[in-house]
Amino acid sequence: MRVLVLALAIVLQLAPGGSAAAEYTIVVSAMKFGPVPAGLRAGDTVVWRNDDMFRHTATARDGSFDVDLPPGTSASVVAGEPGSYEFFCKFHPGMTGTLVVGP
Repeated sequence: MRVLVLALAIVLQLAPGGSAAAEYTIVVSAMKFGPVPAGLRAGDTVVWRNDDMFRHTATARDGSFDVDLPPGTSASVVAGEPGSYEFFCKFHPGMTGTLVVGP
């Protein structure tokens, strides 16, 4: 039964065309979001890692995600529907970026 569950989990992770979902990391440091991943697709995971000494968030303007990042922590979101998602830090509104999710 365990093998069946593991096999099903692997199959569910595969995107159409046989490629597995990818994982990308965006590092927050020096009061800035690091580069956003190119080639992000629906189903991929984005890990937000706060290497800064201050608390930050990664908050989508449309409300689709809101990640709280105390210093030294990480959190992740799975990319949803294709589109452009502008995000910012609630505590430091000058920190902004845009995730572009492809199909």
